[in-house]
Amino acid sequence: MRTVNRIAILSVFLTAVSTLSSAGSILFRGGTVVAFNKQTQGLQVIRNGSVLVTNDRIARVFESAPAKTPLGAEIVNMTGKILTPGFIDTHRHGWQTVFKTMASNTTLIEFFGRYSSFVAPFFWNATDVYDSQLAGLYEAINAGVTTSLDHATHTWSKDAAEAGLQACIDSGARVFWGFTFANITGLITVEQLYPVFRAMAKKPGLKDSPTTLGIAYDGWGPNPNVGEINNIMALARELNVSVITTHSLQGPWGFNNSPEDIHALNYLNISIPIVFSHASFLTPTGADLLRSTNQYISITPESEMHYGQTHPVSYSIQDQASLGVDTHITFSTDILTQARIWLQQARYERYLDVLEENKLPRSNPMSAEQAFLLATRHGGLALRRNDLGIIAEGAKADLVVWDGTSPALLGWVDPVAAVILHASVGDIDGVLVDGKWAKRGGKLVAKGWPQARARFVQTAQRLQGVWRSLPLPEPPAEFNGRQVVDPVQADVLRGLGNGYGNIHI
Repeated sequence: MRTVNRIAILSVFLTAVSTLSSAGSILFRGGTVVAFNKQTQGLQVIRNGSVLVTNDRIARVFESAPAKTPLGAEIVNMTGKILTPGFIDTHRHGWQTVFKTMASNTTLIEFFGRYSSFVAPFFWNATDVYDSQLAGLYEAINAGVTTSLDHATHTWSKDAAEAGLQACIDSGARVFWGFTFANITGLITVEQLYPVFRAMAKKPGLKDSPTTLGIAYDGWGPNPNVGEINNIMALARELNVSVITTHSLQGPWGFNNSPEDIHALNYLNISIPIVFSHASFLTPTGADLLRSTNQYISITPESEMHYGQTHPVSYSIQDQASLGVDTHITFSTDILTQARIWLQQARYERYLDVLEENKLPRSNPMSAEQAFLLATRHGGLALRRNDLGIIAEGAKADLVVWDGTSPALLGWVDPVAAVILHASVGDIDGVLVDGKWAKRGGKLVAKGWPQARARFVQTAQRLQGVWRSLPLPEPPAEFNGRQVVDPVQADVLRGLGNGYGNIHI
């Protein structure tokens, strides 16, 4: 009862603060606007432009400063600054924030046995989930991520699920919260989660927040439980969920959840968007299915490099792709970094195609604008939301203000290249989510942030202490029918035996 009360009291406080800080109209005047051109489906740079926000929407995009200032509007001087849409993260596990830096050299197999929802429920309480999820969302907002698709694997109990969802609501972020249906041995079954999911749909404050209810499920194939899937999809229709997401790891990993698997069950070509996270080893048939049904993948560059999932074919399906972060405990939480890494990875692959034929490339195979679109517009398309990830009239007012006079951006000419290739989180001056300031003057302005930060530090210290005392799991000889072996390790020290180093926890 004490845990539930603590979350409830803080939630009431944050809701009141959010109501007080909401703005009617904001005019961003006289800056460089990276707008969206609906005719070309590309970017339109407006220099000395202005953007009027009314409530939660972009009301007007001006190609110059308007002659008259709207009555009562807040005026934001954008001289020397760049205005872009907020970034969209189409795959993350927000509740795991507590584990940050503890898994710097972990493998995917070790992750499952140490940091996943198959281990955490036996040590975490609902307050831990709330504190960790909330801090992670504030971190994302600080990095200009205004929308995230959360594969919420913390739904191992009603209290834990409710706490994570409440944190999404209280953060003010735009969260597509994917309630996870999974059997956890010794704790809960999928069947027991059906009433929990229905209870989440009735969560007070959900309908009035930018957070929406989705579903996460990883049992599509191979060997699907068809009855279970039919029950989950019936719930999806009944409660009108906003999205369905799944981990898709084909090839040696064996977690197929492929477009072919879902298509075989007659659930791929539906009105609900389905996001395939990673889609490593996607087949040509799977790619064709994505295009014909307008479903998207989420490329998570750092994650796929870190864990060895790789992405050997993802650069060939970028027309049906978006970007995600995945486990932000092991690397950066900002989509800007993912866009930059992915841009250079795609360039590398296409350059290699030429060089392996003993020829030289005449042109650069991928542009900075394409990376920008993947990080913004394509996230909205993956979620089938034409009003997200763009600056255009009628779009949601999810915006990022960049300080064009910072050392990294000083002297910029191309605002898209400035952001994608030169900027960092430190260059973000302001963030607007759903028409409300979340960051301003380079600092988070959510009134609940100081309290959330203090609570998170205490929660992290306690749980990290527990995990430091747990022995590392022994790697199995086999996993999903595949032999587990050591890759060749890099060694930066010559002749001293072990240049791999230590984990400093």
